[in-house]
Amino acid sequence: MAGIFRANDIRGRYPDELNEATAERIGNAFVALLAAERIVVGRDMRLSSASLSRAFTRGAVEAGAEVADIGMASTPLLNYAITAGGFDGGAMVTASHLPGEMNGFKLARENAVPLSGDRDLPLLETRTGEERVARAGGSARETGMLDAYIGAVAGFVRAPKRLTIVVDAGNGMVGPEVPRLFERIPAWRLVPMYTEPDGRFPHHHANPLDPATTRELQERVVAEGADMGVAFDGDGDRCGLIDERGERVREDLVTGLIAEYLLEENPGATILYDLRSSRAVREAIERAGGRGVRSRVGHAFIKAAMREEDALFAGELSGHYYYRDMGFTDNGLLTLVMVANILAASGRMLSDLVKPLDRYPSTGEINLVVRDPAAVFAVLAARYRDAELDRLDGLTATYPDWWFNIRRSHTEPVVRLNIEADTRSLLDEKEREVLAAIREAEGA
Repeated sequence: MAGIFRANDIRGRYPDELNEATAERIGNAFVALLAAERIVVGRDMRLSSASLSRAFTRGAVEAGAEVADIGMASTPLLNYAITAGGFDGGAMVTASHLPGEMNGFKLARENAVPLSGDRDLPLLETRTGEERVARAGGSARETGMLDAYIGAVAGFVRAPKRLTIVVDAGNGMVGPEVPRLFERIPAWRLVPMYTEPDGRFPHHHANPLDPATTRELQERVVAEGADMGVAFDGDGDRCGLIDERGERVREDLVTGLIAEYLLEENPGATILYDLRSSRAVREAIERAGGRGVRSRVGHAFIKAAMREEDALFAGELSGHYYYRDMGFTDNGLLTLVMVANILAASGRMLSDLVKPLDRYPSTGEINLVVRDPAAVFAVLAARYRDAELDRLDGLTATYPDWWFNIRRSHTEPVVRLNIEADTRSLLDEKEREVLAAIREAEGA
């Protein structure tokens, strides 16, 4: 089990890192840790997900839990089921956007509160290695909550107008949900792409952050004369947007766009944004009368911070968008609804709406393999000691006209670097400078 318990969830390569025996022990330990009587379990379309789900369920039943199996589902549907069904917790078998040979678990307490990486997941890992709990009274049954969930998402649609929307589900779990949503909104025309769940990912990996995965969607948006395109990851909690010109929309700018829209009806509300986001996001929140709060990266951390702040909305550079009115959880399908609402209310094109926010050049996220991240961070902190420094997540150095953040990845053996500046020339200069400092630190 070494290495599969991560900061936000459990992930490993099937079957050498994560197999049915381990899944069964995790299910048993999960119920024991939560002292849960009723849990709900869902799974994505990966070829190993069904057997891992069955194994997890066996372990949970052995520990005395009543398990409701909702079958193949998106993570947002699983989160909805936990809350709407009044369950003590839930488990989603998925590896999100990672390749098909990977799998894992996203685990949550009641009210869809994720197990924390700083306390809960280490405790679960310890319990998984201990003697299993055997308690009478456990059972398993199949159930379904898809229709209720789609109804809840459709309830957020406001004054729909005629829109053509191309959706690339990436053969993931949003595929079965999208047509059901569009059936409820006759004004919307759906152009579907790869909506049949298939854990082999026959067309492309379901990772909307990778530009290679959205090229076909971008071409289709233009060919269809569509108002926008939306690409989803494998388990449906993330999405990426394409404007009517077929251009990708930066994920942090979507945070700013939705924040402005929600603040019109909720003046003064708190909005969270991850610390990699453009300064334009904070400025947009404040201009709309909201209170912007920076957050560290990762869904478990952001959900906890949202609850602490009673935040209305939160967004991450990774394409996760979180909603208080959906139980402080991230939801790609609801993000489609929000942007469709914005297009309908404004009567403008998506590119026009985003343009005012897209005013600071940035590098995007640069992934770097380094031998000693702590040493690199120390060298950079010393090199940029005249900046405003903070260590909310990794190291952030802020100057009046540029900033950078460097942090360890929660999911991969790399560090991630983001730089933003007021001008392209300054950005190019600072990118060379920071990368040179990192190379020097590695050579020291």
